[in-house]
Amino acid sequence: MDEYAIDKRALRRAFSRAARDYDAAAVLQREVCNRMLERLDIVRLKPARLLDAGCGTGWGTRQLAQRYPEAQVVALDIALGMLQMARGDTGWWQKLFGSRQQSHVCADVEALPLAANSIDLAWSNLTVQWCNDLPAALREFHRLLRVDGLLMFSTFGPDTLKELRAAFHEVDGHSHVSRFLDMHDIGDMLVGAGFAEPVMDMEVLTLTYNDMRAVMQDLKSIGAHNATAGRGTGLMGKSAWRQVSDNYERFRRDGKLPATFEVIYGHAWKAQPKQAADGRAVIKTPFKL
Repeated sequence: MDEYAIDKRALRRAFSRAARDYDAAAVLQREVCNRMLERLDIVRLKPARLLDAGCGTGWGTRQLAQRYPEAQVVALDIALGMLQMARGDTGWWQKLFGSRQQSHVCADVEALPLAANSIDLAWSNLTVQWCNDLPAALREFHRLLRVDGLLMFSTFGPDTLKELRAAFHEVDGHSHVSRFLDMHDIGDMLVGAGFAEPVMDMEVLTLTYNDMRAVMQDLKSIGAHNATAGRGTGLMGKSAWRQVSDNYERFRRDGKLPATFEVIYGHAWKAQPKQAADGRAVIKTPFKL
């Protein structure tokens, strides 16, 4: 088994346990969400039905619902604890009058339990990095989107948590930080999944901390535990932790320890198919016959 494969059972447990305290720690997730929302300002789209894949506690879901008040919203997450928080955050008036507009689904983005051609906007903020088979997840998004539907997502790139990865390097034989894909590789996967003319861009965001303990606590608070198959199953000894901490100290600048996040943004449209279901070519005409 690939040592970087994600253990989905461990992932579910980690995010469910973190659900109650998640919003207080999810500063980066909200910032990236806001930057994604700004990208929607230049998109001409009035979705009748949209999906928030990896909705977490529902903060981003609520922003989308406010932007598209007429749309039916499907909030989906792999962790039941997150969905319970998302449902509990709605006000009494939303529960009374808005229940038909929003539904909650507990599922994995690699196997979406939604009908084909049923969604106009598929949205996913910092979720697809937890996929073991990203091409399969992108094919799922393509399947459920209607023609001219939009996929918009964010994820992490290879330089994410590079300081933490370097600090753990050669301390033991286990994996401690997930492996993240390159922006250009993801773009190729979008094309392979059937999307038209994907647009990819990237930026680096850096959070700063007083010590390594604060870095690890932040990751724990948002449920971002090490869920790789090659993770250690026991506790690290004091000497190993001291070595990791000393390694991380080499990155201290201006009195703070940095934690780098390479944030990748992508969006792509589902184009008109070039072939009909029976294999015949689809030819668009500029006039009616």
